[in-house]
Amino acid sequence: AVVSTQSTGEDEKKTVNKGNLNPVVMVQPTDKADGSVFYQTFVDTYLTQAGFWHGFVVSLAVIIVSEIGDKTFFIAAIMAMKNPRLLIFSSAISALGIMHVLSVVLGLATTIIPHIYTFYAATILFIIFGVRMLHEGYHMDEDEGQEELEQVQMELKKKEEEIDNLKTVSDLESGNEVSSTSPSVLHSTLRAVVSPIFLTAFTMTFLAEWGDRSQITTIILSSREDPWGVCVGGILGHSLCTAMAVIGGRIIAQKISVRTVTLIGGVVFLLFALSSIYNGPEQ
Repeated sequence: AVVSTQSTGEDEKKTVNKGNLNPVVMVQPTDKADGSVFYQTFVDTYLTQAGFWHGFVVSLAVIIVSEIGDKTFFIAAIMAMKNPRLLIFSSAISALGIMHVLSVVLGLATTIIPHIYTFYAATILFIIFGVRMLHEGYHMDEDEGQEELEQVQMELKKKEEEIDNLKTVSDLESGNEVSSTSPSVLHSTLRAVVSPIFLTAFTMTFLAEWGDRSQITTIILSSREDPWGVCVGGILGHSLCTAMAVIGGRIIAQKISVRTVTLIGGVVFLLFALSSIYNGPEQ
């Protein structure tokens, strides 16, 4: 039997089961304002979702097949031969990271367009890029990478001459004065960041990446994939390619055929296009 009692001045009713002497107490969870809640929310919202990992893998694969043997790859490889590798790596990855984030933001801006239009536009561009890379790879000479390497060397040589001229003028104006005290760690760091070498690597990498196939692809991916996955996967891909270029870019360029990488890249783009067509715009 169930007995109901009504409290005075209140409309709520309490129901007690006579066969159970221990009432059930509902405990509301308390709010936590620590960093673990934000971290767990981020993990549950993004890292455990299939969309994040799909965007991550696609962006990582596209960046790797697009950047190996690219102009930015040879810029980092050549400059690392004459300058500190860590300095060149930090400069190049800074430029590539900024460009990649900007591309993701541009892709997010296109989400105001109906998804059906961006879906078919992205699929068509994937097909165009794939067919174009296959055509370029098929008609490419085996020493194509060496020609690209020589072209980048010529550009870097001109930049070095400009830097040397500016440095000579600066030394003459300052009287070539040298401080007798050793520079502090902060002074050394600032000097490295604003050094002509850092700025040259940053500027050349940024300009070479602007309008590149990888930038356009990133904009396309971020408009249809999870933006966090595209951002993280792309930055990781840029980091891997830049690290390979800095550590042994010339050796990699001689061992790996740019023609082969281009053909593989064309196949990858076409596979992504076929995957999009198979899944449809609803996915």
